[in-house]
Amino acid sequence: MPADRREAEASLDALVRENRFTISVVFPVVGAVLLVASAEGAFAGTPLAPLAFNGGMILLGTLVMRSPLVVGLAPLVGRRELAGIGLLSAYAYAIEYVGVTTGWPYGEFEYLVALGPELGGVPLGLPVFFLPLVANAYLLCLLLLGDRAERAAVRLLAVIALVLVMDVVLDPGAVALGFWAYEGVADAGAVGVLSGAGFYGVPLSNYAGWVVSATVAVVVLDAAFDRAALRARLADCEFMLDDMVSFVLLWGGVNLWFWNPVAAAVAACIGIGLVRADRFDASLFRQAF
Repeated sequence: MPADRREAEASLDALVRENRFTISVVFPVVGAVLLVASAEGAFAGTPLAPLAFNGGMILLGTLVMRSPLVVGLAPLVGRRELAGIGLLSAYAYAIEYVGVTTGWPYGEFEYLVALGPELGGVPLGLPVFFLPLVANAYLLCLLLLGDRAERAAVRLLAVIALVLVMDVVLDPGAVALGFWAYEGVADAGAVGVLSGAGFYGVPLSNYAGWVVSATVAVVVLDAAFDRAALRARLADCEFMLDDMVSFVLLWGGVNLWFWNPVAAAVAACIGIGLVRADRFDASLFRQAF
């Protein structure tokens, strides 16, 4: 057993580092296959039926894929950072509850698949699904912007824009899988944007809502964490953005299967951003095979 927090953090670092390929490649690829198979009804009437949209497995798989980010941030988390995370978790639950019950700010929608235990119709694991999107976007922008990230306006606008870009990938994939559905919004593909009909079944109001939530989350995150410490940790922790690699593989794959080509292309662009930031370690594939 570790003698103190520092030893525990070092042990977790080593655990993630030794299992990077499994965490950031195997888990998202297997997850994408299981989710697509569930949506296509491949498990129906077979002994594998319990695997179909298994909420516990979805939550567990998400936690595993988030582990590089959590372990990467762990040494930086003190009282102020913990307070920021707690505030954002409370916000995530509150805004989602308002969204489910009133349709504001994302548009009228309902969950069609149980993403683990729920409270008031909102998945308990919501912070695990939402906050890492913002944290990953923040960290990638720090790397890509370099010294320009020291300007608050540039930094915050860039992160908010990247969070929106990530939802351009996430929401169409989730709607295609049947995780949730927006009332009265047909899937008009990407061109639905031109007529105001939506984007692969996702209303434009959803993205307006994400501007609100991303702005709140980015401002709180920016105030809670020490930017210099984040940069130093990013320099020492090569796996800190592996969760974003998982995001690209899982949601890029789902969008490709359901032929949402624009969403899949955007996922590929995020992958290019990871390569440019030297955070997509292709040697993992060579080591694995």
